[in-house]
Amino acid sequence: MAAVDSIFNQAPTMALPGLGRALVMAGKIGQKAAEDIFRKAQTGRTSFIAELTGSGTVSAFDLAHTMSTAFAAPLLDMDAIDVQRLPKGLLDTKICSTYRIVVLSKRINRLFVATADPSDQEAAEKIKFSTQMGVDWVIAEYDKLSRLVEATSTTAADAMESIIGDDFEFDEASADTATEDGDTSVSEVEDAPVVRFLHKMLLDAFSMRASDLHFEPFEHSYRVRFRVDGELREIASPPVAIKEKLAARIKVISRLDISEKRVPQDGKMKLKIGPDRVIDFRVSTLPTMFGEKIVIRILDPSAAKLGIEALGYEPEEKERLLAAIHRPYGMVLVTGPTGSGKTVSLYTCLNILNTPGVNIATAEDPCEITLPGVNQVSMNEKAGMTFTVALKAFLRQDPDIIMVGEIRDIETADIAIKAAQTGHLVMSTLHTNDAPTTLTRMRNMGIAPFNIASSVILITAQRLARRLCPNCKTPADIPRETLLDAGFKEEDVDGSWTPYHPVGCAKCSNGYKGRIGIYQVMPISEEIQRIVLRDGNAPEIAAQAEIEGVRSLRQAGLHKVKLGMTSLEEVLGCTNV
Repeated sequence: MAAVDSIFNQAPTMALPGLGRALVMAGKIGQKAAEDIFRKAQTGRTSFIAELTGSGTVSAFDLAHTMSTAFAAPLLDMDAIDVQRLPKGLLDTKICSTYRIVVLSKRINRLFVATADPSDQEAAEKIKFSTQMGVDWVIAEYDKLSRLVEATSTTAADAMESIIGDDFEFDEASADTATEDGDTSVSEVEDAPVVRFLHKMLLDAFSMRASDLHFEPFEHSYRVRFRVDGELREIASPPVAIKEKLAARIKVISRLDISEKRVPQDGKMKLKIGPDRVIDFRVSTLPTMFGEKIVIRILDPSAAKLGIEALGYEPEEKERLLAAIHRPYGMVLVTGPTGSGKTVSLYTCLNILNTPGVNIATAEDPCEITLPGVNQVSMNEKAGMTFTVALKAFLRQDPDIIMVGEIRDIETADIAIKAAQTGHLVMSTLHTNDAPTTLTRMRNMGIAPFNIASSVILITAQRLARRLCPNCKTPADIPRETLLDAGFKEEDVDGSWTPYHPVGCAKCSNGYKGRIGIYQVMPISEEIQRIVLRDGNAPEIAAQAEIEGVRSLRQAGLHKVKLGMTSLEEVLGCTNV
C-alpha cells in the first residue's frame, strides 16, 4: 500500500477522484485533461471512469493494467469467468450495479471483488457494512466488467417484475391458434411476469442491435443469449421453471400450436412500440432433451433500404453487381453460410430494381422483410406451396424479375434456369463456401454444364466480419512473416499502411462495433463458361477468376484490413486461404 499512499500524497491539489489522481501520477493522462473529464462527468451525472473510457482518453485495457500496478492488485480477464459459477447472495445486487463490481469468491471472512476502480473507498465501505467482511480487490477491464455486472446484477425476478410502458404491445390476432387440448392453458400463457420478461428481452435485444435471441432450456438451468455483431452473449438466466410458460407465450403470439412440442415449428410475430413503430420477428422452435429451444430473429426492414454503399462493396465489386442486376435476363446467385447477410444483399438489389414499370415476384421461406411494390409469396409445404409450385405460377404471371429464397433441389434449379434462359432475371441463394465452388455445386446437383454456362451471369460469395470500433482501435505490431502467411503479397507489405487490432471501450463490444461485408463478386466470363462446359473443377475456375481480377474472399478480407475496417484475426476467422 506504500505505492498507493505515495500516489495520493503527491497528487495535484484539485479534488479529483482517486482513480484520476492515480492516472495523473502514472503519466497516463494530464492534470488538465483529468479535470475536464471530471467536470464533464459531474455535469452529465455519470461516473468518472465511464466518462474516461467512453471518451477514449484511456482504454479499458490500459486503465486496468495501470491500476493493477499502482495498487499492487491482481489483474483478471473477465472473459475467463463462468457466470454460472459465481457465488450468489453474498452482496446486494443494487450495490454491485451501482459501483460496477462483481463478487468473485469468499474466503473465511473476506470477499474477493472485481473492480475497475480500486480507489473507490465508498464502494469498499458499502461492501464492509453490508456483509461485515473485508474486501480484497481484483482488477478487471471496465468494459468487460460492466457486461458481467449487467448479466449478474439484475435477477430474472427483477426483470420479470419490471413494468413495460403502455405503448408496447404484441399483435395477438392469432391467439386463437392455441388449442384447448394442450398441456398449457391460455391462463398460464398470459402469466404477467412471463409476459413482462419476454417484453424486456425483446426490447433489450432490439436496443443492443442483436440479430437473434436464443432461449435455451437445460436440465437445471435456463439460458437467454443474444447474438450481437455475430457473437453470442449470455444475457439472463431466469428460473428453469418458466420454460414451459415462456415457450407457450412465444408460440401463441407467433401463431404456432402450443400443444405440439414434439416437432419443430416456424412462425412470425410483430412487436408494436409506440403508435407508428413495428418490429418483425421470425420464430423457430426446436424440441430438445429438456424442453423447447426457441430462436427469435429480429427482422429489420430498414436494412434493405440502406443502399448498396452501406453494405461494404468495393467500387469495382459494386459496379459488377449493378451491371449484372440490370441485365434483362440471366441468373444472379448470392452464396454464403447462414447469417452471412445474403438476404439483405438480395433485398437491397430488389429495392434498386423496384420501380412501377417492373413486375417483381419473390418466393421465400418465409418472407422476412416486406417490400412495397414486390409480390412476395411465403412457402407452405403443408399446403403444397413449394418453391417449385411458386416458380411455375410466377412464369404464368408475366414477371420481369424473380427472386427465389434458396435453390434446394434439382427441380427448383431446373425451373429457375429455364426462367433465366427465357427472358427473366432470376436471383437466388445457395449455401456454398465461395463463388467458384457454386458452379461445381450446381453441377453436382445434376444440372447440365450447358444450362449453367448459359444462365448464370454473376455469383457473389460473402461473409460478415466485425467492424473495428473507430473510437478505440489501435495500431497492431504484426510481423511481416505473419502478414505474408495470412495471404498478403510481397508488394502489399511495404509499410505504407497500418493494421489495427481491437481494444475495447464503453462505446463498443470487445473493440468491435457493427459488421462489414466481405465479398467475392465473380462475373461469368466466356473463359469461365468454357471451363464449365468442359466440366472443369473449382480450382480451375478460381484461377481463371483471379486472372480476371476477381478477389478471393480472403483477399477481399485482407483488403478491408489494409483499409483499417477490421482486424487480421477477424478475417482469418471467417475466410479460408
